[in-house]
Amino acid sequence: MPPADRIATFDNDGTLWVEQPAPPQFDFLIRVWSQAAQQDPSLVEHQPYKAIVERDPAFFEGLATQDPEVVASVESAAARSWAGTTPDEFEAQVRRWAQTVRQPRFDVGYTDLVYRPMLELFDYLKAHDFRVFVCSGGGRDFMRVFAEELWNLPKENVIGTAPAYEYTDGRIVRTDRMLGGLALGAGKPEHIYARTGRLPLFACGNADVDIEMLTAASFALLISHDDAEREYAYTKAADNALAKAEELDWIVVSMKDDWITLFQRCGAPHRSGSGRPPMRHQPPGEYAIRVWDRRKPMGAM
Repeated sequence: MPPADRIATFDNDGTLWVEQPAPPQFDFLIRVWSQAAQQDPSLVEHQPYKAIVERDPAFFEGLATQDPEVVASVESAAARSWAGTTPDEFEAQVRRWAQTVRQPRFDVGYTDLVYRPMLELFDYLKAHDFRVFVCSGGGRDFMRVFAEELWNLPKENVIGTAPAYEYTDGRIVRTDRMLGGLALGAGKPEHIYARTGRLPLFACGNADVDIEMLTAASFALLISHDDAEREYAYTKAADNALAKAEELDWIVVSMKDDWITLFQRCGAPHRSGSGRPPMRHQPPGEYAIRVWDRRKPMGAM
């Protein structure tokens, strides 16, 4: 396969880091908007402030399952909330959240809960001349804050739902408009093609909203959240993807059975009773090679 065609794309929430009890960006937004509603009670008359203050179960269920309508409303509201601010101002606010907020179950920052096997897979693909991109329905600029330090990917390799920008008075500032459509479902391959000029050769996701991206790729990998002991076990918003994986012979990776170590940071949970060393003591790429050997490789590289 020519190196120019070696495009690998990955979903983010639930594929690269923990997405329960809600995707991390939504934790950030809910905290920001809750504080804003306390400071200005008139905001409660409008969405998403009203749903947050009233703890509307349909709204929070939509966040947990990344329902496209709920995500669209949240991303549109985010564009309005930060309109007129610079990228540096937004990044500083996200970094304060990352340094102070802890994930409720694991009591560590969300950035400590990146999946180590996925980073090894990144390294394996890059060693074979793949260009690796992250494509998520979540905010592109939110992910770009962490891309270089967590994933060792340049910011320009992060694709996602994003605001439009304007350059005015010598500054680049966010507008209250979204740039293009939502990067969920069919929006994922659309955004990928718009950014790269190609559809992916390799794609990896974990949910129904990733089906179109996975179908567009020549080789698809689906992450199954089936480890209640070390992470979470759930199939909600993934049942269709699991069915499609069986239909199209995608590789399904079991967190419980295939991953010795889940998280990148030291001290994260390991599988109990395995009698095997944690993955950080294995040669780089061993996990990726083990998965890829489960089926024939993607053509001649």
